[in-house]
Amino acid sequence: MIDLVGRLRAAGCVFAEDEARLLSGAAGTPAELETLVARRVAGEPLEHVVGWVEFAGQRWAVDPGVFVPRQRSELLVRTAAAEVVKDSTILDLCCGCGALGGAAALAMPGSRLVAADIDPVAVACADRNLAPLGGTAHAGDLFAPLPPDLRGTVTVLLANVPYVPTDAVALMPPEARDHEPRYALDGGPDGLDLLRRVAAGARDWLAPGGRLLTETSAAQASLAVSIVREHGLDAHVVEDDDLGATAVVARR
Repeated sequence: MIDLVGRLRAAGCVFAEDEARLLSGAAGTPAELETLVARRVAGEPLEHVVGWVEFAGQRWAVDPGVFVPRQRSELLVRTAAAEVVKDSTILDLCCGCGALGGAAALAMPGSRLVAADIDPVAVACADRNLAPLGGTAHAGDLFAPLPPDLRGTVTVLLANVPYVPTDAVALMPPEARDHEPRYALDGGPDGLDLLRRVAAGARDWLAPGGRLLTETSAAQASLAVSIVREHGLDAHVVEDDDLGATAVVARR
């Protein structure tokens, strides 16, 4: 274990002791452990190596090449669950592995859960995570693949869209820029291109009183609110200093 911790620390893993324990627990044999450690030392995200991510108190499968949900995104789930609506319908757009939608569904029992992502690899991962919760995942661009009967019924729309400006993607940690899909990181010149598209379509899919929740940076929050309001939604900013998170919440 000491040698394993040293190898991980030398590779730049800040929490080398914790990672060593997780890698050891994920390996069935010494040979498997060596394979996992080699992947991690080479820079692959820990979550991809062990095959899961802990989010909102639950483990969710996350396959190589699929966006790894950040802990700060728990703000979206907490905010959604703070105002529980009976018989909610949850839509998780840009769902990745489906952790946000799944966590929201667990916090709001009895909800209908639908997720969508443009990447079939992510959708397959999300489908495995959400099927036990009765959720479904669909492959396609934003609202395009959604079941028609969902239109006008969504009470909680989680849209964890990419919001990193194009020029800033190269400044991201190698774990993200080299191992997560570019489409899940790059939000266009000012980082808000995908939010503009979601905001333009959200009103048609939200039920009266339904909410759109999306993550952003503190610097982008004011513009993000303006974008959402341009499409007929009432919007405000919520923040969580402990999570280092900023989100925009909008209501139809």
